[in-house]
Amino acid sequence: MNPKLKPLASLLAGLALLGSAAAVHAQALPTTHIDSIAAVVDETVILRSELERAVANITSQYASQPEQLPPRDILEKQVLDRLILLHLQVQRANDSGIRIADTELQQAVGSIASQNNLTVDQLRQRLAADGLSFDEFRANLRDEITVQRLRQRYMQSAVQISEAEIDQALSAQQFGGEEMHLANIQINLPEGATPDEIAAAREKLAGIKASIERGEIDFRSAAIRHSQAQNALDGGEIGWRAMEAVPPVFVNLLRDLQPGQITDPVRGQSGFQIVQMIEKRTAQAQMVTQYRASDIMVRISDLVNAEAARQKIEALRARVVGGEDFAKVAKEASENTITRNSGGDMGWFVADQWGSAIATQITALQDGEVSPIFQSEVGFHFIKRTGNRQQDLTADNQRNRAREVIGQRKGEEAYERFLRNLRSEAYVETRLGGS
Repeated sequence: MNPKLKPLASLLAGLALLGSAAAVHAQALPTTHIDSIAAVVDETVILRSELERAVANITSQYASQPEQLPPRDILEKQVLDRLILLHLQVQRANDSGIRIADTELQQAVGSIASQNNLTVDQLRQRLAADGLSFDEFRANLRDEITVQRLRQRYMQSAVQISEAEIDQALSAQQFGGEEMHLANIQINLPEGATPDEIAAAREKLAGIKASIERGEIDFRSAAIRHSQAQNALDGGEIGWRAMEAVPPVFVNLLRDLQPGQITDPVRGQSGFQIVQMIEKRTAQAQMVTQYRASDIMVRISDLVNAEAARQKIEALRARVVGGEDFAKVAKEASENTITRNSGGDMGWFVADQWGSAIATQITALQDGEVSPIFQSEVGFHFIKRTGNRQQDLTADNQRNRAREVIGQRKGEEAYERFLRNLRSEAYVETRLGGS
C-alpha cells in the first residue's frame, strides 16, 4: 500500500521531526567540535549532530511560539526517543526485506514536487532555502516510506477482522455519522506497573487537565510539554475520527463531549490518557477517485537480474506502443499472475491499492495512455490507464467502511503494542546529560 505523500510544508515538518535513520552515513555538519554519540541503538548509533539537527528544525517551527516547547533538556529527550524508535523501525524493516528502490524514491520526490506545483529542481532550491540538503531530504523520505511500509505490512498481517465483528458494528452503530477532531495527552505506564505508579500517573494527568481548564496552559502546549505519546510534538494531534474508529473505552466519554471539553483520565493499553474534543462535524460523503488500468510485469529473481528484466520489459512495451494489443501481450508475457489471465486488467481500484509505484504512475496518466517503465519491489512494470470514475463509498459500501474503521482501530492498537515490544527488546543506551 502506498504511504500517502503529504504537501511539502507538512512533509518537511514531519521529516524534520523524524531526522534520518541513516545518520551514520549522512554528510557531516560544519561544526567546530568532534561529533559525539547521543545514543547507541543495538548495533547502530545516533550522533549528537543528528539530534541537534532534529531539535533545531523543531525549534524553528515554533520560533513564533517558543513558550509551547518544553525546556531544552526535555525536548532533547523527546526527540531522541523519536529517533531511537525510528532507527528500530527502519532496522526491523530492513531485516524483514523491505527495500525502497531508488526509482520508487525518485517517483516519490517527483510526486511531492508535483503536488506543490514545483519541478524537482525547484524543490531542491526550496529545501536549500529551508536549510535542508537534498540528500538529507531523500534519506529522510526513504526512512518515512520504509516505516510506513513496515507499519502497513505489520497491520495487514496482525489484524484479523471477522464477519461477525462487522455485523455487530453495523447493527450497533450508524456508519457515516458524526466525525470528531481529537487530540490527546498520554502518561505511559511500565509493564507490571505498581499501584503507586498507577496512582502517580493518574494524579499527574489529572493535574495537567486541571491546569488546562484553569487557563494556565492550552491543550496543545501541554501535550508538547508533558505527553509521552508519539504525537506529543504534534501537540497531541490525532486528527479526524469517526465514532466507530475510536477505541471502545472512549466511545461513551466522547459521545456527549462538546468542542473544547476534555475527558477525565482514562486508562488504556499504554497508560492514562485525556482526550480533547477540538470540533465535530457531520461526516462527509466518502467520494473517492477510482481508476481502471492494465498491467504488464517482469519479475526480478535469482535467475533474472535487474538488467535482464529491464531489457525484457522494454521490448514488451515497444510492442504495445507499436500497436500490438495490450491484452494479447499481457497474456503472452506478463509475469503478474494476478492479472495475466485477464489480459493485464487490474479492475477498478483507488490509487494506492496496488502500491506506491502504481499510484505514482496511475495519477499522472490520462485515460488511454501507457506509462513509462517503472520499478516496484518485485520487478519492472508498465501500465495502461483505461478509465477513471468518482465513487461514493458512504451508501454503497457500508460493509467495507465498517471493515476499514475496525481495521484502523485494531491496527493502531496492534502497532502500538509492536512498538512497545520493539523498544523493550532492543539494547538502547542514551548518553544525554542526566539520562
